[in-house]
Amino acid sequence: MKYMSEYRDPDLARKYLTEIENTVSRPWSIMEVCGGQTHSLVKNGIIEMLPKKITMIHGPGCPVCVTPLHLIDKAIYLATEKKVILCSFGDMLRVPGSKKSLLEAKAEGADIRILYSPLEAVTIAEQHPDKDVVFFAVGFETTAPANALSVLHAHRRGVGNYAILASHVLVPPAIKAVIDDEESQIDGFLAAGHVCTIMGNAAYHPLSSHYKVPIVVTGFEPLDVLQGILMVLRQLEQSTAKVENQYARIVREEGNIEAQKVINEVFEVQDQMWRGIGKIPQSGYAVREKYAAHDAMKKYQVNITEAPENPKCISGQIMKGIKKPFECSQFGKTCKPTNPLGAPMVSSEGACAAYYHFSGMVEA
Repeated sequence: MKYMSEYRDPDLARKYLTEIENTVSRPWSIMEVCGGQTHSLVKNGIIEMLPKKITMIHGPGCPVCVTPLHLIDKAIYLATEKKVILCSFGDMLRVPGSKKSLLEAKAEGADIRILYSPLEAVTIAEQHPDKDVVFFAVGFETTAPANALSVLHAHRRGVGNYAILASHVLVPPAIKAVIDDEESQIDGFLAAGHVCTIMGNAAYHPLSSHYKVPIVVTGFEPLDVLQGILMVLRQLEQSTAKVENQYARIVREEGNIEAQKVINEVFEVQDQMWRGIGKIPQSGYAVREKYAAHDAMKKYQVNITEAPENPKCISGQIMKGIKKPFECSQFGKTCKPTNPLGAPMVSSEGACAAYYHFSGMVEA
């Protein structure tokens, strides 16, 4: 299947659904970790087409959604009070901080720019040597190589006015945290294919072995997700638990070695706060001391403490798979993409946004 349309072939989808129906014999709960997979499930109506015995649980696979509230506040502070040129991917701008969003700060006059690559931010810093430039480096392991590379470029070129505000989160520790949660009832996982493209599958083998859960590295198109679900079901029905690779056209067992070298050169693993979830041990990246001059966390000693979430928002329960978006009393009412109470309603990978736009559960 070389072309995009082949990964959305309705006849093949029906064959997978038939095989899933013939395979499942009892209720199973499967978590798709990545928000891109959630959107594929909801947008393409796959959840409604699956047998009732299969419950898909939406995981914390949206890095924008889990970016700590105080980091958004800090980014806003740097742009408004320190007058830095703050650069970011577009999906961060409407995520609410404790008082406002980056988009609101931009509307009030802050120099906040939407970019497609952190390397563009290095160029901006070179073009404006009299201004500090900060790139809001958010993402899973997938975006870490580009953000690390921007630090290396700035360091080698002597661009001292460039820094990153890092909020990188790691998927395997999040899976462990979800399994360890007392409210968790998950039988198997669809792991994020784009993360494994960079990092490979090594970190998932100990998780699968220790917790006796199937983990299938899966892509994002409808047929990818259906095949991944089928592969998990086959393991569950046969009482086996191992790591399998559905996304073999992209993912290799060892991952991208060169990208990993760049990550390890610039970043080190640290405990990380996840918005709506709490602190997860060894689940994030911090800039190494060697590159402290390009670390906004160290360069700007701003004392901004963790602010409480909106009490009406249940995003933490949604991202841990305990509740579905439509189970929130504010869903589609006071919480909409135009006025989100929490990040999952605004991010392009957020579960709430997926249900709002594609599920038909929002009142007209």
